[in-house]
Amino acid sequence: MARLKRYALIRTTGSNFYGPDQIYFAKGGVTCSNLKFIHFSSNKLQGRIPTWVGTLPALQVLILSGNNFVGNVPDSLGTTPSLTYVNLGQNYLTGGILLNITNSQSLQYLLLPDNGLSGRIPPELFNSSSLLVLDLTRNNFTGAIPSVSSVSSPLFSLTLGDNSLSGSIPISLANFSSLSVLYLGGNNLVGSIPDSLGMLKLEKLDISINELSGLVPYCIYNMSSLTFLSIGNNSFAGKLPWKIGLLLPSISTLILQANRFEGPIPASLVNASSLEVPDLGVNSFHGLVPKLGTLTMLKDLDIGANHLEGQDWISLSSLTNCSSLVKLLLDDNKFKGSIPESVGNFTINMNWLWLSNNNFSGRIPSTIGNLKNLTLLYADQNQLTGKGTIPSTLEGCKNLLILNLSSNSLDGSIPVELFRLLSLSRSLDLSHNLISGSIPSQVENLINLGQLYLSGNLLSGKVPVSIGQCVLLQSLKLDQNSLDGCIPDSFRNLKGIEKMDLSQNQLSGPIPIQIGSPFNSTAEVSLQGNKILCALTTIHGLPPCLTFNSSGKGISYILKIVLPLVYKAVLDVAALPVAIKVFNLEQHGAVKSFCDECEVPKIIRHRNLINVITLCSTIDYSGKEFKALIFEYMPNGSLEKWIHPTTYGSGERLLSLGQRINIAMDVAYALDYLHNRCVPALVHCDLKPSNILLDYDMTAHVADFGLTKFLNTSSSSVQHNSSTMSCGPIGSIGYIAPEYAMGVKNTTEGDVYSYGVLLLQMITGKRPTDEIFKDGLNLHRFVYAAFPERISEILDANLLQELSNTGSGSEERNCAEAWMHGCIIPLVKVGLLCCMELPRQRIRVGDVCSEVAGIKDEYLIKT
Repeated sequence: MARLKRYALIRTTGSNFYGPDQIYFAKGGVTCSNLKFIHFSSNKLQGRIPTWVGTLPALQVLILSGNNFVGNVPDSLGTTPSLTYVNLGQNYLTGGILLNITNSQSLQYLLLPDNGLSGRIPPELFNSSSLLVLDLTRNNFTGAIPSVSSVSSPLFSLTLGDNSLSGSIPISLANFSSLSVLYLGGNNLVGSIPDSLGMLKLEKLDISINELSGLVPYCIYNMSSLTFLSIGNNSFAGKLPWKIGLLLPSISTLILQANRFEGPIPASLVNASSLEVPDLGVNSFHGLVPKLGTLTMLKDLDIGANHLEGQDWISLSSLTNCSSLVKLLLDDNKFKGSIPESVGNFTINMNWLWLSNNNFSGRIPSTIGNLKNLTLLYADQNQLTGKGTIPSTLEGCKNLLILNLSSNSLDGSIPVELFRLLSLSRSLDLSHNLISGSIPSQVENLINLGQLYLSGNLLSGKVPVSIGQCVLLQSLKLDQNSLDGCIPDSFRNLKGIEKMDLSQNQLSGPIPIQIGSPFNSTAEVSLQGNKILCALTTIHGLPPCLTFNSSGKGISYILKIVLPLVYKAVLDVAALPVAIKVFNLEQHGAVKSFCDECEVPKIIRHRNLINVITLCSTIDYSGKEFKALIFEYMPNGSLEKWIHPTTYGSGERLLSLGQRINIAMDVAYALDYLHNRCVPALVHCDLKPSNILLDYDMTAHVADFGLTKFLNTSSSSVQHNSSTMSCGPIGSIGYIAPEYAMGVKNTTEGDVYSYGVLLLQMITGKRPTDEIFKDGLNLHRFVYAAFPERISEILDANLLQELSNTGSGSEERNCAEAWMHGCIIPLVKVGLLCCMELPRQRIRVGDVCSEVAGIKDEYLIKT
């Protein structure tokens, strides 16, 4: 430590020091009395910045940027009389900027970017007599930008970008008479640009990505010292001054994108000889594009997403003189005519060429292959045509990452040369053209490709096995073609697929469902419209490829898919259709659910319970287990679709009040049978509208006994309908009784609660999981709040319409009134009694049957 007393400089940059103890000073720190310069940037230091660093008497420069420091900025830094330069950027510092630092009389450079600092910016920083540079970018500062009261501040660089600052740009910023750099972009600033900023001699001004609006003051365009002006992503309007290129002679970067500017692009821009990046995209500029070929330093030109036009390429051809041009964005305009061969004369440095969504026509010029460094080529949504219009010379673009020629009228076949572009790693999109022929097998060369889109063409033949070699594919779209044959087994290699669309083709045979296959994963897969495509197991709504025995007979044919894993079919032994529920045995608990659903039907038989005809347990063609149950077919589907017809596209199917009462009675009788007439008694555990099926006569049948449990017959409480189950709470969200959350086991009262929710859902047309039910509000409380005086306000719209359609005469009004008081309100009361918070307060299912039967009698009398 004695040696440190003589040190004036300690510097270890990028040396991978780590931990709080790797750089050690004696406690008290002041023993390093001569230490002037500490530079520990770009290491792996962590912990808090020691407070004593600010007490080193001779310290002038402190650079700790690019580490992993946490905690506050030490307040002691403001007490060192000689400290002039502090850089703590790129750390994880939090909290605000403390008072001592803001009042420092020596500090000239305060750099705190890329941290998590928050709170308001102290006004004292804006009135410092010593501060030259203040950088607080990419933090979490809030509130307004402080006002400047001092007119003698030496500050020449103020960067506050990418925070959450609000309010307007203070007029008093003009008091920073020495200011040359002002960055306020990426905040929430509102209002207009104050004219007072024109008093400054700024070289760089960035107020982009805010919520500023109005006209840009002329004084901003007249600031001849500007080299960088970025006001993009706001709501500025108006026209650009016609002589803007003369007013800003030194401008290098001009970013005006994503505003509301209109009018022509001023031809005077050609006088801004230093201009490298003019970004005028996403505005409303119109007219012709000036000939900008004299701007020899031009690098990035973005005039996309405007209303610019031109009958030919003449106004753009001069750009071939710009030897530094790297990016050219012309997309989303009204350019017309053919793309000339001269496009190949653009500088070899060209990286981006965006021509999308214009009216370009004719062939794609073969010279485009000269652009050897092109990485992104977008020419989609045009009118490109011609025989064999995809030039094979594109093979020359050896660095291409994205090629998008979609939504044109390109025809001919896909040139195999495209599949020699080994650089294509992000996307190849040729969709929605008139491309014919087969998909070349050379597609296997694109082993790094992420997206392949060939949808909406005239492609035919088989899907190449070689696509399976593109193992990094994330999205594959081959839909709306005439592809035939089987889906190759090699698709099992596409383990990274997130979206796959093979729909609307002529594919046939079984889909490959090996482990790891995209058809066996969470990928979004579309296969509809392939009439003879099938699955060896139940997956993606496809009919099974196999037939199976039922008492020695097989399924004659699959009629249609009723629900996922449920099929409508006809057995050889009967003329009437049946429903076949196939179990996905790869799901946890599927085998147990199958066994339970086989066990329950042995002891139950009731007109309001679904009837199981037979079962199937076998091995499919791939050697895997196959299990299915065959039920009587319910042609009117589930109650869920009748309560919410618009959700399922069946708006013409409406439930009448009488049908609702009948269904309520049918379900009540089914529950009474399960709870009180079966030995041993059962609890259904999953009563909900989707498990209530309706036959030809709209008679309700309770279905799905996969969660049903036998009651403990040794318990004396069985007779009181409160026996417990052998497992924890099960069921569907919204229909589960509240006591289950407290660990109470399943009871018959839980079924009654579910029945009450179902009944209130039938009356109101609202699901218990609708978005309005939050913050303690549920369906029961929603209905209870309106009971009984305001029940009409919460009725299902279709039920309310039925009441209003009874007529306008006194007799009809009396009928509607009778239905309301004699049927609907009593039915609501039953639902509320079933949904009571405490199980002992709920009505018994036998009493429910009596109440609903009485309501039905009342309805018949009043009808």
